[in-house]
Amino acid sequence: MADHGTSSGKDIVIPAEVPGTAVVVTDAIENPGFPPFRPRVSDVDPKKERANERRVAWFFWASILGSILAIAAYFVFPIDADDPGSVRTNNALLGLGMALALFGIGFGAVHWSRTIMEGHDLVEDRNAGHPPAEKYEKRAGAAAVFTAGNQESGFTRRKLIRNSLIGALVVFPLPAVVLFRDLAPADDPVELLSHTLWKKGTRLARDPDGSPIKASEVTLGSAFHVIPEGLQDLEHGKLEEKAKAAVLLMRLKPEDLTVSEGKEDWNYQGIVAYSKICTHVGCPVALYEQQTHHLLCPCHQSQFDIKEEAKVIFGPAKRPLPQLPITVDDEGYLIAQSDFHEPVGPSFWERSL
Repeated sequence: MADHGTSSGKDIVIPAEVPGTAVVVTDAIENPGFPPFRPRVSDVDPKKERANERRVAWFFWASILGSILAIAAYFVFPIDADDPGSVRTNNALLGLGMALALFGIGFGAVHWSRTIMEGHDLVEDRNAGHPPAEKYEKRAGAAAVFTAGNQESGFTRRKLIRNSLIGALVVFPLPAVVLFRDLAPADDPVELLSHTLWKKGTRLARDPDGSPIKASEVTLGSAFHVIPEGLQDLEHGKLEEKAKAAVLLMRLKPEDLTVSEGKEDWNYQGIVAYSKICTHVGCPVALYEQQTHHLLCPCHQSQFDIKEEAKVIFGPAKRPLPQLPITVDDEGYLIAQSDFHEPVGPSFWERSL
């Protein structure tokens, strides 16, 4: 049989379609081997080698500087709710700092591998898939690989590169730590969400124009997005109170309502008001199905049955929407009897910090 290799230069015999015949093809492709090794400038000039080493360290120091700048920018240029431009400034400086931190490590690693690490060619034999007979041989082989990698990279020998790289890797995650830590509320969210702008005698007003609503204007099957009257007159920086006080107002037939003990007077002639904030993760529950009297949260499809005091009938929400007790004043306008009797918003905020 002829040799079927492609690197020996021998003839290859290929069987032809006609039995008893064959075609002889001369294998003209031989293994050229490695090209001649061309030393780099840093391989022959110690001064160039030290200069490249300093450049690599500069990249890693630049990464450290970028991480520090990102943290500083986050605190020096905070986001101001009254100034939309502060969002752009904060994001731009924060992004530039984090980009410098990331690219500093990347460019330093590339420059290190191209100019300082050993650049000779090598061949790695393919693993046949069968582990060595002795586990100690396998361990020794792995140790030899790590030893060779350390020698070729000079990690332990080049203290300037090693120390700057370790510093960059330690400082690099700090901006993310600062950002995620700042997501935690400064105050106890349970206390913040236990009280809203609703109080006894506050009129229910349309969102967003703030006009008060009469009970006679709420027809069967209708739904109103409601805010406390006077909310639009608050200072701009306090408009986050709107999120807590947002309410949905609907009218059903009184006989269709299931009313718990103690809540008999919380509705007015079938008109009920419930918090608009989903008890799952706080999305606005704004989709009302007139025929079924179901409220749907568009974020994760939690559904609440208004006939059953906004009981959860589907989805990940775990508790009903808080109900706002309402009645009417002497002029026929709908008013609140009090604030909500439980915290609004997601259930997990009820866990004390």
